[in-house]
Amino acid sequence: GGFSFQSSVFNRATQARRQPGSAFKPFVYAAALDSGYSPSTVILDAPLVIDTGAAELWRPMNASDRFYGPSPMRVGIEQSRNVMTVRLAQAMGMDRVADYAERFGVYEDMPAHLSYSLGAGETTLYQMVAAYAMFANGGWRIEPTLVDRVQDRRGETVLRHEARLCRDCDAPFARTQALPRTPWPAPNARRIMNPVTAYQLVSMLEGVVQRGTASRLQRLGFPVGGKTGTTNESKDAWFIGFTPNLVAGCYVGYDVPRPMGRGAFGGTLCAPVFQAFMEVAMQDRPKPDFQPPRGMVLVKIDRETGDRLPDDASGPNVIEEPYRFDDIPPIGAYAGIQVLDGGFSAGFGQGGDLPMTLEASAASDAARTSGSAPQVSGGGPTSAAPAPTAPQAPRPPAGGFSSGGLY
Repeated sequence: GGFSFQSSVFNRATQARRQPGSAFKPFVYAAALDSGYSPSTVILDAPLVIDTGAAELWRPMNASDRFYGPSPMRVGIEQSRNVMTVRLAQAMGMDRVADYAERFGVYEDMPAHLSYSLGAGETTLYQMVAAYAMFANGGWRIEPTLVDRVQDRRGETVLRHEARLCRDCDAPFARTQALPRTPWPAPNARRIMNPVTAYQLVSMLEGVVQRGTASRLQRLGFPVGGKTGTTNESKDAWFIGFTPNLVAGCYVGYDVPRPMGRGAFGGTLCAPVFQAFMEVAMQDRPKPDFQPPRGMVLVKIDRETGDRLPDDASGPNVIEEPYRFDDIPPIGAYAGIQVLDGGFSAGFGQGGDLPMTLEASAASDAARTSGSAPQVSGGGPTSAAPAPTAPQAPRPPAGGFSSGGLY
């Protein structure tokens, strides 16, 4: 939490509230996965204009100042695409995203501002690491602690963080029983996320390390997932990462926020710190793979298009995508979202025939700027979209939003 306790007792790991930036995006994608989307759902990455009620329209941008067209949701989180994340949050409604952020303990009462989907709200590293731990453990709620137990001089426990009850701990030993009852702590954890959703999200966050903004961590040589975060003008840099049995996080920034200079990003500042820590911390720990839960199967997907591929497909863009048994798309199909003028429709398309282009979105942007098109005032559909030719996928609910900013 700091360089020296003598010079400053302020703990930046537990007390400093800073903007997490893109490190918040997994909560948007977690809400989407639980709303009927999949890691290969296609989202349009194209210019987007939003009327937040402020004097100026909000035009969220990617860090590269470029747009990449229709892209699978997995690519959106691997490459940390801002516009795709905003479209997704707008389609679902920020109320749903806020519910997930509060459920995981990132915020106590998160406002339903669309800019929060890009990490505009302030939280602590302590809360972010605890939240990512719930992704890694399959969706079980945990309460972090700095003190596990306090004992007096006689060895009696006067305070403990562990709230579980020990069943049969005080039961008298029954000599008549062939096998006496064994004391055991009763579990009291509650699941706050579907285990299939948790594994899908973990798989996407593994992609951040394998192919995305934290690819330098591949040299660790064991399974790692995580997400980088960088705020405007590089005032805050983050990386939260995990293995199946250990979660760690890093934050870098000045106490009085100011730019940290050119090239200061979560992947360049925090990822090396995380790597140095994990090389030592994991030395004597087992290094298992992330295990999929029951009710899940891995299928071959084209990472660039989201198309389902035959089981014998191979190549640099072929990845194994986790799907629920009931949601596996047919070979040659994608699970797509069409986004036009702030509206959306979800459905299955065929073979990459995407009815959305950068040109169409740019034309819509120009129409908005000239005032000839209606401005978005809510998260629901505002224009009709061509009906999909294949069966409908679950339609995520719409919701409202306000405010905005690029973070």
